[in-house]
Amino acid sequence: MILYGASGHGKVIIDILESMGEQNIEIWDDADRDPIWEFPVQKPFPVVDFIKDKVIISIGVNATRRKVAERMRGMVQFGTAIHATAYVSKRANVGEGTVVMAGVTVNPDVKIGRHCIINTNCSIDHDCVIGDYAHISPNATLSGDVHVGEGTHIGSGASAIQGVRIGKWCTIGAGAVLIRDIPDFSTAVGNPARIIKVNEEAHEA
Repeated sequence: MILYGASGHGKVIIDILESMGEQNIEIWDDADRDPIWEFPVQKPFPVVDFIKDKVIISIGVNATRRKVAERMRGMVQFGTAIHATAYVSKRANVGEGTVVMAGVTVNPDVKIGRHCIINTNCSIDHDCVIGDYAHISPNATLSGDVHVGEGTHIGSGASAIQGVRIGKWCTIGAGAVLIRDIPDFSTAVGNPARIIKVNEEAHEA
């Protein structure tokens, strides 16, 4: 497996891959980077259409991860990484490029999109839909049938009651409690969550 991005997020993905028994791990980065533990960091090859190993984009910023994924589309195969301690229902679906970290719970009929980050100890209940490039942060809780739009970042410890619809490219603050729908491009914080900003250009950054 090739990780594209020598970052702290990449360190966590290395741990996930090791928990899965993956022994062949490479790290790529466009910049000159120090090794991560015993793993050297190398520049991407100029042409990658012959690469047989699968790639995971180990970049935490949702918009940047999207740009890299679009640049690499059709040139590589994307893998997934699911930590050995995560529970992912056999009736859930996890898209390519997505990483699921330690202690996560993903219940039946959940649909998780491509290149998402499902972070440590978060809980995603039945029938939730997570859009591409979204990030569900540590200890966040989504009750049943919550929809999260493309590129949205749910902050650490945030929670959403059943049936809430959260738009695309939103930012939900840490500890926020969502009891009503949140429109696209919104930043929402607090308990109950209130919208403090709408930025319709944020998704193209």
